[in-house]
Amino acid sequence: MTTHRVRRPYRLAVAVAATMLLVAACGDGDAPETNIPAPPPETESPAEDAAAPATTTTEPSIEGTTVTLITHDSFNLSDGTLEEFTAQTGVTVELLEVGDAGTLVAEAILTKGAPLGDVLFGIDNTFLQRGLDAGIFKRYESPALAGVPEDLQIDSRHRVTPVDYGDVCVNYWKDAVPWEPVTLDELTFPEFADQLVVQHPETSSPGLAFLLATIAAFGDGWELYWEDLRANGVTVTAGWEDAYYGEFISGGGERSMVVSYASSPPAEVIYADPPTDTAPTGVITESCYRQIEFAGILTGTDNEAGARALIDFMLSETWQNDVPLNMFVYPVIESATLPPEFVEHTAVPPHPLMLDPAEIEANRDAWTERWVEIVLR
Repeated sequence: MTTHRVRRPYRLAVAVAATMLLVAACGDGDAPETNIPAPPPETESPAEDAAAPATTTTEPSIEGTTVTLITHDSFNLSDGTLEEFTAQTGVTVELLEVGDAGTLVAEAILTKGAPLGDVLFGIDNTFLQRGLDAGIFKRYESPALAGVPEDLQIDSRHRVTPVDYGDVCVNYWKDAVPWEPVTLDELTFPEFADQLVVQHPETSSPGLAFLLATIAAFGDGWELYWEDLRANGVTVTAGWEDAYYGEFISGGGERSMVVSYASSPPAEVIYADPPTDTAPTGVITESCYRQIEFAGILTGTDNEAGARALIDFMLSETWQNDVPLNMFVYPVIESATLPPEFVEHTAVPPHPLMLDPAEIEANRDAWTERWVEIVLR
């Protein structure tokens, strides 16, 4: 029976990552992004699309088979969660971790039609369009999607299934700021000079998410905003850990503000030494960019029935209740139970920022290149 390797408990990802929602998340995304062009999108005529509805069959065909789950290297679940899937279905899960979110998607594109596994977990809405355009996923509409809010189901053709989400946001150390900021504009005020640390958007999932947040918030004015941040002393690190545990006060640094996650405050409480009941950090909810993390059945899988069963299990309460304290993201099903630390300490942005995945794919390279010119020139 395959079990998952235990990772460092507090590694906020996806992208998130976080990384989250997005993020993280969401993996942390600290490794350099692999820029491999996506092949031309597969076309599907309306007639073909109507004639081939997403399948909803879920029962595995062979007792005791295996299903390979390809994921990022920040994936984490409690001991026993995947074993519960095996107990329910007779199918054993084998894990294959291949890097950060960008590397994960690039690898799946390179092996399209002859995939390294059956299910991919960890593609988020910042890389989603690249995977969809490449045609790496088979359509499948899980019956369990009935318990998932529609605003998280952004692929109407069900090539991918939402599994969790998180928000990448600016965090601040409460005792080190002149006042608790509430807007993005305040980050450019002289009172916050030399206090913000961000991650490079080409090497970090939360760094990319924060760049997207500023584009969503300011539109064409995002370049001027970053010029103001640069003039106000923003500093840049390659990844989240360098920022949070290096430059930020939490890790012994001198900066009072950092791009992290809405779920960072509960993590500060959970892993506090000595213990505390009060989070030392706060979140600027206006800065939050939502990252939704998806799973999809890979084209060319030789165990589609097992893959469908695993997708369904990801939307079960067993899986969904397990993700908050392991990957510091939110479950997508409305019946999931949140840990008390999340209820008490996580900031919930009322209007999280998002961009259309197709817009991100069309402009990502130009946006990041322009960001480099502005911030690192």
